[in-house]
Amino acid sequence: QVQLVESGGGLVQAGGSLRLSCAASGRTGGMGWFRQAPGKERELIAAINWSGGSTFYADSVKGRFTISRDNVKNTVYLQMNSLKPEDTALYYCAAAKSIQLLVLTTEYDYWGQGTQVTVSS
Repeated sequence: QVQLVESGGGLVQAGGSLRLSCAASGRTGGMGWFRQAPGKERELIAAINWSGGSTFYADSVKGRFTISRDNVKNTVYLQMNSLKPEDTALYYCAAAKSIQLLVLTTEYDYWGQGTQVTVSS
């Protein structure tokens, strides 16, 4: 069983930046960042395969967010720039046993507890 611990969330003004980290207790395959705003479904915003050579971004964050990983540290990052109030949500890290780039919620095997990101206008 792999445990995931997110960090780096907080309150930031619109236009600001945050960097989320997700530390895994062991080796993982593909990883992703999801978010869920109140009253909305959880959505995938970024994903990365095991090697880091393939990535996916939701249209809503493309060009502003960057996902990366360090397999030595078993950590995945989400650099978030040009933040908007609509980015406010609980951000979750997820990991899979598969090494592929995964875009479906059901394909992920492990989930973190989430870290809150709040963007003020």
